[in-house]
Amino acid sequence: MTLRSGMLDRLAAMRGRPLAEDVADAMTVVPRHVFVPEAPIEEAYGLGAVVTHWDEQGVPTSSASAPGTVAGMLEQAQVRPGQRVLEVGAGTGYNAALLAHLVGPSGSVTTIEYDPEVAEAARTHLTAHGADRVRVVTGDGTLGAAEDGPFDRILVTAGAWDVAPAWVEQLAPDGRVVLPLRLRGLTRVVAFERSGTGLRSVSVVEDGFIPMKGIRAMPEKNVPLGTGPDLTLRIDDAQPIDRALLEALDSEPTLEWTDVVAPWAWTPEQDFWLATLPGFCRVFVNAEAVAAGRIPRAKDPWGAWGVYSGGSLAYMVARQTGGTDEMPMLQVGACGFGPDGADLARRLADRARAWQEQTADGVEVTIEARSPASVPLHGEDGALLVVNKVDHVFVVTAVGAATSVEA
Repeated sequence: MTLRSGMLDRLAAMRGRPLAEDVADAMTVVPRHVFVPEAPIEEAYGLGAVVTHWDEQGVPTSSASAPGTVAGMLEQAQVRPGQRVLEVGAGTGYNAALLAHLVGPSGSVTTIEYDPEVAEAARTHLTAHGADRVRVVTGDGTLGAAEDGPFDRILVTAGAWDVAPAWVEQLAPDGRVVLPLRLRGLTRVVAFERSGTGLRSVSVVEDGFIPMKGIRAMPEKNVPLGTGPDLTLRIDDAQPIDRALLEALDSEPTLEWTDVVAPWAWTPEQDFWLATLPGFCRVFVNAEAVAAGRIPRAKDPWGAWGVYSGGSLAYMVARQTGGTDEMPMLQVGACGFGPDGADLARRLADRARAWQEQTADGVEVTIEARSPASVPLHGEDGALLVVNKVDHVFVVTAVGAATSVEA
């Protein structure tokens, strides 16, 4: 068994299904270690992301995405031989090499990278692999590459706050754009195709990405609270905060529990229901503060969803009520701090209950994007979530959803 085939076998086992045949073939042919030459060979063929560049504060700015993320995006894109493909975010060049294999000699791949150092490394890696027919452009990916279009497929490999107009303009009439789209702080990899009113998703998958850089980037704001800090709020869409929020943890927490119980507190798509609340944000809880008993543990260790208002905040929590150490059954609830913390916790819990009631038979999310100047979409009044941005209005609908909230 080769390192590449071993990686794919582990990936298929983790997903519970094999990869699409063409994607598996590309990942078998293209050697990942060539694109992360400084990583140990075991890490190069592991299932995690490999960070390759950091900023002055040690925050990752570029990486080779996890193989599962790479495979998932390629499956969503359904790249075919002979197509023209634009990639926004060259990274290590590995994804561009996979795309070049998928389109074959009759197709073309253009990849754009904002960071000149990262772009040069991608060129070097692609040349070392023998994929130097991939055109690497240093520049702002939100402007696209009109001289190489129109594109049958556009893949954006960095977190995008909006769909850039250039991507829509440069997309072929029957093309598909796949991007990690951030809506109110939550991210989904969305495969969009054209519809009569703009763009409509054909698949929506949960994942996370390093945020995009460039003129259309919208950075998230981190707000540390407590001495540790005990927790940090990550706020999207340039939402303002009240200075009184900095003292919210001085109060005792208020807990509100629901009857939502699931293995590992796994609640797919629940974040869309929570995102309908004003002041929606992500909350990162310090494990040492939890161990010391200062704050309750968060529902999700990678960042629980929460809300804030004035000098108060609340976030989702969980506690074990059964199961085993290998498969714990966790009860979902909410914890509030500050003068209105109990009310905020109740609001979160109520949305969690609504999610449970409305998705008992499963849920399928659809995301549509229309121009702000166009007329509202049919059924927009009954959408789960409507998010207004600079270039598009995003309308999220889901099975059983009946609440319309504009953000």
